[in-house]
Amino acid sequence: MNNPATSAVPLTGIRYGAAYYAEYQLSDRLDQDLDLMVEAGLTVIRVGESVWSTWEPRDGEFDTEWLLPVLDGAHARGIDVILGTPTYAIPPWLQVKHPELAGEHRSGEPMPWGARQETDFTSPIFRRYAERIIRTVVERYASHPAVAGFQVDNEPGLILFHNEGVFAEFVRRLQQQYGTVETLNREWGLTYWSHRIAEWSELWTPDGNSLPQYDLAWRRFQADLTTEFIAWQAEIVREYSKPGQFVTTCIAYPRPAMDDRDLTLALDITAGNPYYGMQDHLAIDKDLPPITPWSSTGVWALFRQADRTWSSKQERFLITETNASTISGSDQNYPGYPGQLKLAAFALISRGAAMVEYWHWHTLHYGTETYWGGILPHSQRPGRVYREVSEIGAALKAIGTGLDGYVPDSDVTLLYSSDSKWAFEFTPPFHTKDKLPDRRAYGEIFDAFYRGVIDSGAQAHILHASQLGTDAAAFAASHPVLVVPALYVATDAELAFLRDYATAGGHLVVGIRTGYADDEARARLAVAPAVLAEPAGVWYEEFSNLDEPLAVTGTGTLQLSVDAAATKWLDLLHSDGADVLVGYDHPEFGPFAAVTTRASGAGRITYVGTLPNPALAADLLRWAVPKPMAANWTRSRTVTVASGVTAAGTRTWFVSNWSSTAATVTAPAAVCSAIDGERFAAGHEFSLEPWASLVLVDE
Repeated sequence: MNNPATSAVPLTGIRYGAAYYAEYQLSDRLDQDLDLMVEAGLTVIRVGESVWSTWEPRDGEFDTEWLLPVLDGAHARGIDVILGTPTYAIPPWLQVKHPELAGEHRSGEPMPWGARQETDFTSPIFRRYAERIIRTVVERYASHPAVAGFQVDNEPGLILFHNEGVFAEFVRRLQQQYGTVETLNREWGLTYWSHRIAEWSELWTPDGNSLPQYDLAWRRFQADLTTEFIAWQAEIVREYSKPGQFVTTCIAYPRPAMDDRDLTLALDITAGNPYYGMQDHLAIDKDLPPITPWSSTGVWALFRQADRTWSSKQERFLITETNASTISGSDQNYPGYPGQLKLAAFALISRGAAMVEYWHWHTLHYGTETYWGGILPHSQRPGRVYREVSEIGAALKAIGTGLDGYVPDSDVTLLYSSDSKWAFEFTPPFHTKDKLPDRRAYGEIFDAFYRGVIDSGAQAHILHASQLGTDAAAFAASHPVLVVPALYVATDAELAFLRDYATAGGHLVVGIRTGYADDEARARLAVAPAVLAEPAGVWYEEFSNLDEPLAVTGTGTLQLSVDAAATKWLDLLHSDGADVLVGYDHPEFGPFAAVTTRASGAGRITYVGTLPNPALAADLLRWAVPKPMAANWTRSRTVTVASGVTAAGTRTWFVSNWSSTAATVTAPAAVCSAIDGERFAAGHEFSLEPWASLVLVDE
């Protein structure tokens, strides 16, 4: 099913729009809505993905014509349409007719129906009904001139299904992979606690599993099921789609049963749904906890969401959902400050977004998401949010095709590993303040380094471990600094590639737990860090949790901030030829290194044996990248500068003030505004109002 996509994807201009559901309106205001969209500069809407029971109100009884006025009206106004398949929310008649379709969180415990994505999508019964509705909808509208592309399903990978048929397929695939129970016993270490099996039928269900090897296989399997389901839908849609129409799905990156790299292989373009905290959550000089588990907090985290979306296919992407206003339940109401929508939109575009689409056009008057704010409030009278959206629309219209072929710049590449994330959710290295396993450990480690990049004034590029390739020398030439935050589950080939990358001239920055386990999540029989210990000139055999931040000391080569600290973990590092950059200010841990570095061939390996706090992470990245791409822009501390190069070879700069206080920035060379064409000489100082942004182009 993982066949690469073949359809051409038109990416001219920046599409700008909203999810639009005329069927949710309390009155017929289609023309009024579409006219308001045109006035605001919206050029795309997403429709149809949430209403299977409207498409098929009773078994085999279809109504497709209700959408026609929406598509006709959009086309008449030059608005593109993304048409969704409604497979993520089954109609009531189907769950009544086939209650056995209910997904199971735990074996034998069906999920109650009443929300969405409660259905075992691997069931042949479900697939039969799903295929019928997909074909009905897509066949009817694929040739409509408004339809620019298709979204199959919606935010897939929400549930780890434990249904009987799912488990049977899991066992079948294990048989295919390992061949014999003897091989499985050996590879998983099933001698432990008397788990050796004599027959495949003796394999237990995952509910009570305690073995890391089993769990990693189970998580990989669940992600494969999601990938196959989306690829299956994409194949059906392509039977009807026309040249130039794309096929995608919208990704919620925290989903547990999803590997975005594999998921997007059968799609034409990546589409993601980044939600973020607004108000002071976008103040660059403040640290606030996230509003929800699925939304980010902090400027750096907004950039990280965009860079993660780029990472899926290493190409430009679509934003299918993001904040227009308050996002969450009735108890979480934090609309953005004036200017923040524009800041966020251009932040996403600066990292490769070719479309920004809001959730959603009008705030709903009923249902679960009644208080998820849209562009229009409950009154449906255009207000402040609409006016700000209109300003962005006008700016994007002025930019036009000026960003075609845009590729974001990067000073640092970070390596991401879904396998390591899953392994750390099962056996995390950290615990919470309540001494419970911290299932978010992988994200904490990855984000510590990513934030360090942004806080140091540099730009990041995220790469999946499966995207490394095989030519280490070529990779080193194009990725001069590679940060590997926590590649815990690693193959021998991946570790050898990292070693060879440094030898070929790259600067390899290695974080805790990297290479500690093999590709079965087994602790390696090797001196840590495996494969890298000798070329890095450092090793360890013990490690410790840190329940309180630990002050660190510098050697002079790496300048430390006064509040730099080690947190949560330390490897008791022994230098064996490496230079010690950072140590610990502690009577017992003082003899051990916190950060070391050593030349290796034509490159360098730096080992970071702790989880750096934001100050230490920024110090490390400033040392590793002393002259980032935007270094020559003199700016206030609340200003970020992101950049990229278009297909025409023009570098574009996105300058943003993430603060309620005015700021300044000085251009190092002559630039002009990408919006109104005004020219500025080298050395020009721009005054930025609170929450203001600029888009500038090199002259």
